[in-house]
Amino acid sequence: MGEWSDFFEDFPEENPANWINGVYAGPKGAQLQSEHQAKFDAARAKVSAEQDRLDSTIAKIIAAGKEREKLNKNRT
Repeated sequence: MGEWSDFFEDFPEENPANWINGVYAGPKGAQLQSEHQAKFDAARAKVSAEQDRLDSTIAKIIAAGKEREKLNKNRT
């Protein structure tokens, strides 16, 4: 009896890693899906970081506007 890896080389459809969401993708398909998922996760992290930066900028603009409004009320 050989190693499991030998069995999966002969019968790739039996390897659970070659199935994506219940669909047989083959050895290359599983690898491509993994690479695609990594790129997707990196893009999502980048978008999240950019959103945090924009939220911070918006909060500063709102605070500056409130401060200006407060100063204008004190002048009158």
